[in-house]
Amino acid sequence: MTDTLESSPPPTTGMFNDDEQLHQKLFELQLEHRALDDMIHRMSDAVYVDQLQLRRLKKRKLQLKDAITRLRSRLIPDIDA
Repeated sequence: MTDTLESSPPPTTGMFNDDEQLHQKLFELQLEHRALDDMIHRMSDAVYVDQLQLRRLKKRKLQLKDAITRLRSRLIPDIDA
């Protein structure tokens, strides 16, 4: 029997799996946000800029920022008051 990452036991609770999925989604959104930021900076430095495309990229970047913020707040554990 070989030991691989794929043969590791499943998580013991559904909540752990949900958190893992949220962390993965958060990571993906952060990557896309950084890529858009780089693209926006490159476009802004160009001599000829497609203003409509630039506006769309900025809007998508803002949507990603909002989604990242929502995911981060979901990952914060609830504290009983």
